[in-house]
Amino acid sequence: MTTEQERLLLRDTIEAGFRQAAFVGDVGIALADCGPGWCESTLAITARHLQHGGIVHAGVQATMADHTAGAAASTILEAGQHVVTAEFKINLLRAVRSERLRCRADVLKSGRSIIVVEADVFADVHGESVLVSRLNATMSVLDLA
Repeated sequence: MTTEQERLLLRDTIEAGFRQAAFVGDVGIALADCGPGWCESTLAITARHLQHGGIVHAGVQATMADHTAGAAASTILEAGQHVVTAEFKINLLRAVRSERLRCRADVLKSGRSIIVVEADVFADVHGESVLVSRLNATMSVLDLA
């Protein structure tokens, strides 16, 4: 298999994970791109994503960052393995008023049973990409076989 074929297969696998996660689909989070050890997602903000003050709800940011972090961890798994979130902490760095969010997650450290991932959420603010939250997550590796 060529490197390009491997990249497309990995993307198809990660994209399937986005499609199969019903809640993630309901929220509207979509895969943007991925590669070994990283993943990016996007979200078009609508009224349903806002809390009463017109700010993007913290739960939306946490869901986006958590799922994207899990997807990044999934890019380095062996066949028959799956990840679930064991723990995460999110820093909400600023109130978000934006039409679009983008998340970038990177694996920081991987082991046999846990993978540590960092995910940054960015908002488009006046044409600039601004960091609005950072999530640090520990993913547990499960053997499905």
